[in-house]
Amino acid sequence: MKILLTGVDGQVGYELLRCLQGLGDIVACGRDRLDLANLDQVRDCVRHLAPDLIVNAAAYTAVDRAESEPELALRVNAQAPGVMALVGREVGAALVHFSTDYVFDGAKDAPYVEGDRTAPLNVYGETKMLGEQAIVSSGIPYLILRTSWVYGMHGNNFLRTMLRLAASGDEVRVVDDQIGAPTWSRTVAQSTAHILAQAQVGGPRWWREARGMYHLAAGGETSWAGFAQAIMEETGSACRVTPIAGSDYPQTARRPHNSRLNTDKLTHRFCHLPDWRESLALCLR
Repeated sequence: MKILLTGVDGQVGYELLRCLQGLGDIVACGRDRLDLANLDQVRDCVRHLAPDLIVNAAAYTAVDRAESEPELALRVNAQAPGVMALVGREVGAALVHFSTDYVFDGAKDAPYVEGDRTAPLNVYGETKMLGEQAIVSSGIPYLILRTSWVYGMHGNNFLRTMLRLAASGDEVRVVDDQIGAPTWSRTVAQSTAHILAQAQVGGPRWWREARGMYHLAAGGETSWAGFAQAIMEETGSACRVTPIAGSDYPQTARRPHNSRLNTDKLTHRFCHLPDWRESLALCLR
């Protein structure tokens, strides 16, 4: 199986490059090799490689900057996946694409299920939602995996920010009224590899039966302040975490208060992810 893997410079793509070994011949592309902002390049790459599987881990993820760069975010998060899907269908490929909890507005009182109405609060979430829609309408065999609050020891993320701040000060002020499940990038990659191993055995029939949207996030829930406190405890840091309201930490893009994703569909079909605190401890070890 020939696999086109995009976004290998990012958190999830970096882990996928290792976890997908053994499933096929991987053509790994970072931004220097495949820039999703260049739609012609995306089209030519998929057509030339004619992969059996496209795993798209590339995205425009600068949530606040997207508010001032909506056209760029749209090309990378919506139009490029749409091109991948259409050309991928032409060459006989299947597609795995990663999306986000930010497609929801956070107003629901319970964890979101896959069929809940999307209503993003910011440009990033809107472009990711449009990317989902483009893939679904393309007709390609697909899996869209929505995840949340991704962190790891590679790339820019909340965990590495907290570690840096803890090393340089005695207090961090962190938002406490946004709830979600911190999800380790390696867990995302390992779960994806586990799913694709099943797909490799099942063949075209597997894709017909399993295709669709799935929520892939760690078990449990916490706030950003709770996540920060756990990081301090796991690392033995004396840095104090002071909870604050989101309104006291102004950001350009609005964030949903509820980012919890119901993962029952994923659990029943494929696999179960561990609790977020357990994964955090493993990551830091």
